[in-house]
Amino acid sequence: MSKDSEERTGMRLVPWQPDDLARRLDDVMAVYGEAMGYRSELLEARRGYIASHARRPGFRAVATLTNDGHLAGFGYGYLSHPGQWWHDQVYNALDPAARTAWFADCFEVVELHVRPPAQGHSLGARQLAALLRMANGSTTLLSTPEADEATSRAWRLYRRFGFRDVLRGFRFPGDERAFAVLGRELPLTPPAS
Repeated sequence: MSKDSEERTGMRLVPWQPDDLARRLDDVMAVYGEAMGYRSELLEARRGYIASHARRPGFRAVATLTNDGHLAGFGYGYLSHPGQWWHDQVYNALDPAARTAWFADCFEVVELHVRPPAQGHSLGARQLAALLRMANGSTTLLSTPEADEATSRAWRLYRRFGFRDVLRGFRFPGDERAFAVLGRELPLTPPAS
């Protein structure tokens, strides 16, 4: 985030280490819950998963902090490997050629969230750009709930960053919603304006 952007928004983007995510896990869960609209019992079930992700190979994270240190948003990912739940679900749904193309050297964008009151200030775009610049791998994948691409901020963001369809209408076990899996090659080149 540029100094001018920090002054205009009153927020700064910082890289996080695994211990930073662990230390701020309560804040991470609050942002996650607000952004996703999840009930508290579902958040508690996911808390352990998120905490364990910080120890995965290739872990990279960024956070957007207000000037007084409150967490406005965060994003993280890691290298995708067999035996990881998301990897295995998506890998098994793809044909062999797509598996090779996307998973041979893949950085998985696991979470990218901004508190609803802070949305609309390009924080998600800044987080995603920083995260992908730090990412290891030659490809990157993420999943997002299916939505109207014209009205969804997340979809517009991903398309602007060059993410394309890998799998549409996919249903993860335990979630009734349909998801899209989107991907792009790395390294990151600046998104179209």
